[in-house]
Amino acid sequence: MELVLKGEGPLLGWHDPDEQRKWIRDNKPRRMTDKRMELRQAVSKFVRDGDLLAMGGFGHVRVSMAAIYEMIRQKKRDITLSGKTATHDCDLLLSSGVVSRIEVAYSFGHELRGLSPASRRMVEQGRVQVLGEVSNAGIQWRFKAAAMGLPFLPARVMLGSETFTKSSSLVAKDPFSGKNVLLVPACYPDVSFVHVHRCDRFGNAQVDGVSIMDWDLARAARRLVLTTEEIVDDEVIRNEPSKTMIPFYCVDAVVEVPYGSHPANMPFLYYSDEDHIGEWLKVSRTDAGTEQYFQKYVHGVKDFGGYLELVGGQKRMDRLKEIELLKARTTAPWAE
Repeated sequence: MELVLKGEGPLLGWHDPDEQRKWIRDNKPRRMTDKRMELRQAVSKFVRDGDLLAMGGFGHVRVSMAAIYEMIRQKKRDITLSGKTATHDCDLLLSSGVVSRIEVAYSFGHELRGLSPASRRMVEQGRVQVLGEVSNAGIQWRFKAAAMGLPFLPARVMLGSETFTKSSSLVAKDPFSGKNVLLVPACYPDVSFVHVHRCDRFGNAQVDGVSIMDWDLARAARRLVLTTEEIVDDEVIRNEPSKTMIPFYCVDAVVEVPYGSHPANMPFLYYSDEDHIGEWLKVSRTDAGTEQYFQKYVHGVKDFGGYLELVGGQKRMDRLKEIELLKARTTAPWAE
């Protein structure tokens, strides 16, 4: 293919597909073994300083917030964050010092809740580096190319835009039509966390509702940690195999963390905690307030269970469930 243009962005997470296959063969046994472990152990074992990290979920929906709090607690550093849409997870990872570089299609905002004062401040002051740009479709297709074992996928998004210019994609002549086509490079994250509704001890996981990009992400990541609302007997998974989105051989660790997406939303289980997100957006307007938040909700508790008790415990979780199931109304200001 004739190369026409080359984006300016750095090529993150790319590996030769054959080298990737060899790495998987050498490092990820395909035996059905019990992969249950504590979150502290999973983060310590599979997240290394300097890694390329991609989080599952989307925006404030089905995000492994428990893993994020644990990475902050363990003071992981020099992480590069990649992904489709990162909001609250991005905000905490950047402002805590865990992430120092980012290439995410949508970030620095909390959607209808407003902008992200903490992470925007980190970028504006040069404490976090934005490496490049990519569209939502572009980043998802980077993971899809990796999941398919391909070096790239052809597409037509971003052509003729500055988004392409700042990306790591290429433009080449399509050998069939002679027209320009975008080549979106594969991306293999070093580690990913995906929060699911249920899985068995081996890592066969099911998600209720939209899967977002996690089907591809689970197959693209070199290391995959599942946090789950509950670990079920493998017979439960076998009874409805068509619901299994992530198979065991992709998974490195399984961690049972009820309410592990809080304060984000878990479809059909609990609504996003708008009061807590609002508290974060208020206190994170300054470095002092941001540090105060982490001291209270991360370093001031032993684990995620301690955090949940601090934000209201089971009573608060029951209230969020009522809101999710439309049995109660949220009191969020934006909902008035």
